[in-house]
Amino acid sequence: MKHRIVVLGAGYAGAFSAAYLARQLHSDDFEIIVVNAEPDFVERLRNHQLAAGQDLRHLPLTEVFAGTGIRLRVARVTDVDVEHRTVTVVDGEGTDRLGYDTLLYALGSTAADPGVVGVAEYAFHVAARPAALRLRARLDELGEGGKVLVVGGNLTAIEAATELAESRPGLRVTLATRGELGGWLGPKARRHLLRTFNRLGITVHEHTPIERVEASAAVAADGTVFASDATVWAAGFAVHPIAAASGLAVEPNGQITVDNQMRSVSHPDVYVAGDSAFVIGDNGRPLPMSCATAGSTSRQAAAAIVGDRTGRKIAMSKQSYVGNHISLGRNDALFQLVDGEARSKPGALTGRTAVRVKSATLWMSVWGLFHPTFGMPNHKYRLTTREHDVVPA
Repeated sequence: MKHRIVVLGAGYAGAFSAAYLARQLHSDDFEIIVVNAEPDFVERLRNHQLAAGQDLRHLPLTEVFAGTGIRLRVARVTDVDVEHRTVTVVDGEGTDRLGYDTLLYALGSTAADPGVVGVAEYAFHVAARPAALRLRARLDELGEGGKVLVVGGNLTAIEAATELAESRPGLRVTLATRGELGGWLGPKARRHLLRTFNRLGITVHEHTPIERVEASAAVAADGTVFASDATVWAAGFAVHPIAAASGLAVEPNGQITVDNQMRSVSHPDVYVAGDSAFVIGDNGRPLPMSCATAGSTSRQAAAAIVGDRTGRKIAMSKQSYVGNHISLGRNDALFQLVDGEARSKPGALTGRTAVRVKSATLWMSVWGLFHPTFGMPNHKYRLTTREHDVVPA
C-alpha cells in the first residue's frame, strides 16, 4: 500500500509544498492528496484588487498540479483527528473521512474575530476570495458618493484602503486605526505612506479603536460615529480553530507549535506550513503571518517530509523576515527593510521601483508553484525508513 500524504490547503504554502513533494517522491510509493475549499489557486495577496473591481488571472489547481499525479479534492476541512490519522471533509456530495500516513497542515488564516459587536453581521473583509467578492458586489451597489470605512492599520488595511480609493475614486474612503498609521515604518517609508493617503483623498483617524459596527455606521470607543455604507474589517488575522480542536499542541493564538523542521512538537507525523505554524525565526522572534513566511516554511516542511520518508539528509531553509512590501494602489508601493531585530531601517524603496519589485515578487510566487524544484536534480525518491536504503529512481 502506498504511503498517503494529505495536504490541507492549497494556498501559497500548501500548493507549493504539494507540487514539490510530487516532483521529489516516487509515485509507486507515495500518494498525494490535496484538499482545498476552492478549485482554483487564490492569490490572496491580490484579494484587495479583486474587491476593488479588478479581474485577476484564473489559476485552476488542476493546471497547477497537471502531470504531477496529485489528487485534488475540492472540499472543506471540518475536523482533524490526529490520534486516528483521519481528516473529515465536506463537499457537495456529503461528508467523508480521509486517512493519512503523513499530514501537511497548511490551512492558513482568515480575518480575526475580535469580538467587536456587529463585525460578524455587518462588516466585510478581504482575507478570502468569497469575502472579497462579497465586498466587490456591495461596492458595485454604492456608485458615486458611497462611504467606505476601513478598520485597521496593518498591511492589509493599508492596501485595501489605497486600492479602493484609487480604483473607485467616487468613493469616500476613511481609515480608522487604534494605533498610529504605519507607525512601525521608518521615517522615509512613513512619509511616503502619508503623502499617498493624502494624494488619494483618504481620511485617517489614528488612535481610534472601533467598538461597534452597525449596518450603516461604525462607532468608536470615544463615541465618534462614522457613517459607512461598507465597513471593511482589516484588523488582523487568526488561524482556524480546527488545529486546537484536533489535539495538536498549539500556542495561545491557535497556531500549531512546530520544531525547526516544521514538525508538530506533539505529533511528528504532522507537518505545518504557512500562517498555521508558530515559527521562531532566525532572529529568535516569531515570524509574522505573511506570504514570505509561507514560502520559507513550506520549503522546510516539504524538505523534512522528503527527508523523513526517504532517509535523505534534510536541508535547512532560512527562516528570516526581511521587511514589509506594501502596495499603495496599482501605481505606487513601498518596501520597508528591517534589521535582524525586526526593526525598520531608515531607508525604503518607494514609488515605481517598489511597484516593480512587488510585481516581480507576486509573479515569482505563482511561477514557483509550477517550478517548485527549479535548479534541483530531478529525482524520484523511494519510501524507506532507514537512511542507507535511499534509492533514487
